[in-house]
Amino acid sequence: METRTRITAQEFWQLGEGDRRRELINGEVVEMAPVGGVHGKLTGKIYRRLAEHVDRQGGGEVLVGDVGFVLSLPYDPERVRAPDIAFVSHHRLPEGHLPTGFLSGAPDLAVEVLSPADDPVDIQQKVRDYLEAGARLVWIVAPQARTVTVYRPDGSARLLRETESLEGEEVLPGLHIPLSEVF
Repeated sequence: METRTRITAQEFWQLGEGDRRRELINGEVVEMAPVGGVHGKLTGKIYRRLAEHVDRQGGGEVLVGDVGFVLSLPYDPERVRAPDIAFVSHHRLPEGHLPTGFLSGAPDLAVEVLSPADDPVDIQQKVRDYLEAGARLVWIVAPQARTVTVYRPDGSARLLRETESLEGEEVLPGLHIPLSEVF
């Protein structure tokens, strides 16, 4: 019988970046396959629009590249999730600055771009994790369907089609991204 050793978020950080995308779930390292070209292109487009908005308006940092967030959840107090894109307001940053290591707590906005191999149950668990840890908005981008589902902490969700636009709502006031420019 094999016994697995749980690791902490700090031990996970010390593993280094490596050449695979990883998250820490229930004390175990979960590796994810590299993403494809469409995923990379859509991630880049959304990141650029978010970063341009935050550069003009201020208020926080936009992060891309699987930055780790330690989500203190009752069912897994050191869960580390790494959204494709995240916005973190200045008031959520320790002393107003980005740390060298993982960020503590959820981003204000987490964006996940789906890949064909993503498991729908895993994606819903990610949404739940982000929202329960304090995210104010979660966007799930589905390239094949050309849709984005917007999730909020109150439990509401809205499916946006490519003829509609993403809005920053209270998280990023004034942000407006026509999905026709993303897809």
